[in-house]
Amino acid sequence: MELKPNRRQRGASTIHDVARRAGVSPMTVSRVINGEKNVKPSTRELVETAIRELNYAPNPAARSLASADLIRIGLLYSNPSAAYLSEFLVGGLDQCSRNNVQLVVAKCEPGTDEEVVAERLIASGIDGIILPPPLCDATAVIEILARAHTPAVAVATGKPADTVSAVSIDDRKAAMQMTQHLIALGHQRIGFIIGHPNQTASARRLDGYRTALAQAGIAETEELITQGFFTYRSGLDAAEQLLRLTDPPSAIFASNDDMAAASVAVAHRHGLDVPGDITVCGFDDTALATTIWPELTTIHQPITDMSRAAVDMLIEEIRRRRTKQKERHPHTLLDFTLVRRQSDAAPRRRPPTSRARLDKAR
Repeated sequence: MELKPNRRQRGASTIHDVARRAGVSPMTVSRVINGEKNVKPSTRELVETAIRELNYAPNPAARSLASADLIRIGLLYSNPSAAYLSEFLVGGLDQCSRNNVQLVVAKCEPGTDEEVVAERLIASGIDGIILPPPLCDATAVIEILARAHTPAVAVATGKPADTVSAVSIDDRKAAMQMTQHLIALGHQRIGFIIGHPNQTASARRLDGYRTALAQAGIAETEELITQGFFTYRSGLDAAEQLLRLTDPPSAIFASNDDMAAASVAVAHRHGLDVPGDITVCGFDDTALATTIWPELTTIHQPITDMSRAAVDMLIEEIRRRRTKQKERHPHTLLDFTLVRRQSDAAPRRRPPTSRARLDKAR
């Protein structure tokens, strides 16, 4: 009796089927198919054998997408801030539409599958990849792209790798300016919430805060610097730590708007008025900055424009490579702006009022 093939056997084999059969990654299969030379002969033979056994043929549609006229760009993301991601996608989608470029958006979980997702994008025939934070500093992903000779643009990194192009702002200078603004208002005890340690921009912003204090002759106080992770939840914990100090800060400068918004919430929970009792400032100027009360004083990072610039830089690099021109990895700095709203004010001398009553009630 003749056995009927199962559904998988009846369907066309995929590049992932070939990779599993050969015991290699989909990216390696893609290299063999495209005739790249950086594949060991023994590995190439395994892949070619698997292709023959599975009767695999690359999708004609996928081949056409790789033609000289059409460009496909991948956007790999894992940003915990929905507000940041929303603005970034708006810029990227619009700029791709203007240039008749296809944008493929892929989500990954930080620290778990970003390498797998990056390899999957490369194997699909993508021409280049945009890496918004935190993936702009994901060393393993950047190394995978470099090995595959896939051009990439890192966005908002504080220290771009040599193998990628980059677009960002001067995070150190921006944080210095915000800290100087708070000092000019009269604040001496300024709490600072650091961003996630896996992002180089976090260290740059911390350095800007410290430099401004030093230039003003204000001694740095270790207890006023707390660790955050660019999430609202981490901002709650960090602000709680700052406001429970015996001598709490008169101002809190958070490394992004999510953590600043959380700081406002904690201040309210402590019975403090913002900015009457405490000033709170953020960084990024996402939509969240104007959807809470009071609206946040913050650093405007042109997220949408940075995304647009990343698309343009990537398109230019892809076209240069197609015409056999020398690779370039430029780093573009865009302007930032300090936007003053309702969450900052000069500190005032006052007896401990609502906070003291709240602490006594505990």
